Amino acid sequence: MSTQPNDKGAQAVIHGLQERIQALRALIEHHARRYYEFDAPEIPDSDYDRLFQELQQLELSHPQLRTPDSPTQRVLGQVLQGFAPVAHTVPMLSIRTETDTTEAGAREFDARIRRELGLAPEAAAVRYCCELKFDGLAINLRYEHGVLAQAATRGDGETGEDVTQNIRTVRQIPLRLQTHSRPCPEVLEVRGEVYMRRDDFEALNERQRSLIAAGHRQEKTFVNPRNAAAGAVRQLDPAIAARRPLSFFAYGLGQVQGWGGALLQGPTSHSEILQALSDWGLPVDEHRQVVEGAAGLVAFHRDIKGVRDHLPFDIDGVVYKVDDRSTQDRLGFVTREPRWAVAHKYPAQEEMTVLRAIDIQVGRTGKLTPVAKLEPVFVGGTTVSNATLHNEEEARRKDVREGDTVIVRRAGDVIPEVVSVVLQRRPPGVGAPFDLVQRLSGRCPVCASPIAREQGEVDWRCTGGLYCPAQRKHALLHFASRRALDIEGLGDKVVEQLVDLGIVGTLPELYRLGVAKLAALDRMGDKSAANLVAAIEASKQTSLARFLFGLGIRHVGEATAKDLARHFGSIDRIMGASLQALLEVPDVGPIVAQSIRGFFDQPHHREVVEQLRAAGVQWNEGRGVRSDTPRPLAGQTLVLTGTLPTLSRDEARERIEAAGGKVAGSVSRKTHWVVAGAEAGSKLEKARELGISVLDEDGLKAMLEGPAQEGAT
Repeated sequence: MSTQPNDKGAQAVIHGLQERIQALRALIEHHARRYYEFDAPEIPDSDYDRLFQELQQLELSHPQLRTPDSPTQRVLGQVLQGFAPVAHTVPMLSIRTETDTTEAGAREFDARIRRELGLAPEAAAVRYCCELKFDGLAINLRYEHGVLAQAATRGDGETGEDVTQNIRTVRQIPLRLQTHSRPCPEVLEVRGEVYMRRDDFEALNERQRSLIAAGHRQEKTFVNPRNAAAGAVRQLDPAIAARRPLSFFAYGLGQVQGWGGALLQGPTSHSEILQALSDWGLPVDEHRQVVEGAAGLVAFHRDIKGVRDHLPFDIDGVVYKVDDRSTQDRLGFVTREPRWAVAHKYPAQEEMTVLRAIDIQVGRTGKLTPVAKLEPVFVGGTTVSNATLHNEEEARRKDVREGDTVIVRRAGDVIPEVVSVVLQRRPPGVGAPFDLVQRLSGRCPVCASPIAREQGEVDWRCTGGLYCPAQRKHALLHFASRRALDIEGLGDKVVEQLVDLGIVGTLPELYRLGVAKLAALDRMGDKSAANLVAAIEASKQTSLARFLFGLGIRHVGEATAKDLARHFGSIDRIMGASLQALLEVPDVGPIVAQSIRGFFDQPHHREVVEQLRAAGVQWNEGRGVRSDTPRPLAGQTLVLTGTLPTLSRDEARERIEAAGGKVAGSVSRKTHWVVAGAEAGSKLEKARELGISVLDEDGLKAMLEGPAQEGAT
């Protein structure tokens, strides 16, 4: 059958949408990693929110283009190396951000809640609990029989980092709850925010400046209270964390076991939960308030805006939550966010200054970012001398030139940006419009590799990849990450020293490291060095999918790496695959295919692969499979809970995905199976409530061997 012209047009539209969606996903994942993993965001929260909302709208309009690995389907972020992972029994989800900073944002949230509940105009107003949106690090505190047993970061929402020893140094957090007036449940997980007060932050920086002046070169000052707090919580040495003045506010619950009966009846509203937390001796912010309807939300937002600058800590908005818990249950969740809550932001703060020069920085992933060098100006509580211009297109759109007077915004209280040019103050003879390619003569300023920009994208990037010194640290950390080669002990501090001292410049050089060289590094004794050498040696036995993911090919995430490994079976077939052959792989579109082809067209990337194989890195290879080969769990959604007898969580996930299934983080009516092991928690209870089939490990293995059949086990 011949393709009609209108069919070709429709296909072109779909291809265009796919490219935009893939570009958005890549941008969102990049910026999420910068924010959650490195505490170094590159764009304001408002820009991130716009990217996320655009992706949500595209996937909502075209659900056939939504995939399980989309950022909208999960909470972003990763567990950092150096801390033990902690699985959250109840996921630490995020809430939607309302970026309309006017009172219309509050009114729209109330209108949306009333529509969801089917309330008539004359129906009574909805009660809301309003709180402040703190600018810190989300933490889960687990109390068992009233005693603090564990503290974990949010991580990716499903798995966080065990930071118990550091959290114990926060004096505001009780090690034992006060239960004399109100008994507490047997297991109580408290969700809250670790932050740093402004006066404590200024005192900390003053102390740091004194140390630097005294010759302590390893010390530094901190950019803002949030980064200082997050860095303290993530210190491997609790003694360092103890020297940072941290504070804490509780604002919700995670897993709870033991509520029921007359004495331990669970609260029926969110405001009652906050009062219970306060009764148990946990700090809860005093600005919380229960209000009625849209008018109450508007008044709260306005009142807090008036006192924002006088608060002893940073906030970037307020949070509204439907107060009644049964109504929360009725409203439920949409993918990764509760329908019953929203964060309402405030406008960013702005100041005027002079742009002295424009530098071009090469990011950890090769992105070329123009940076405005400014006459120092005090904005949003700190002195700013650099501000991002994001990319060449944005710089041209704003017509930013060296010598201009510009408006700088410290958006989201995180990273400064140039908002606009004050044209009335433009001096005569100011420089020409910014041209990144011309400025660099088309070459990376660090490694001289050609720069390139993919179709539909705005960012120029260095194509040097693993070869570019500016990208080496990122390449090594990614290669060693848990989902890639999983080299325990090869974290930020070690990689930074290895690269800065010229010990390691390429991935294959990792496998030539010995105990002597490693033991000479700061904070690396003989035992730690021996352990790291052993971990590097153990990483030689891996899988093709992990190896592919570890290479850091742009747009190739875990799921795509698994699809490529399954489809082709060998690295040589992947490296030699044509664009057409790559497009035959499930979920690989033109952008991803071009990225893979472009990566392996670079001779130095092929050389890295060959050198890694020569160093002993190996995996099992096969013949590959056709994309239409039936898989026993195709189309099935499974949820894992508890500890399985022989399979780790990662092993079970990999086997399910290899069989065509999807592993979800929470139980819903769309879940086909729940795989339960020892100490299964609320997910198992939810499965029973919904009548969802439950499997043990043997049942899962049986399903992996043959076609899945519906029915309880």
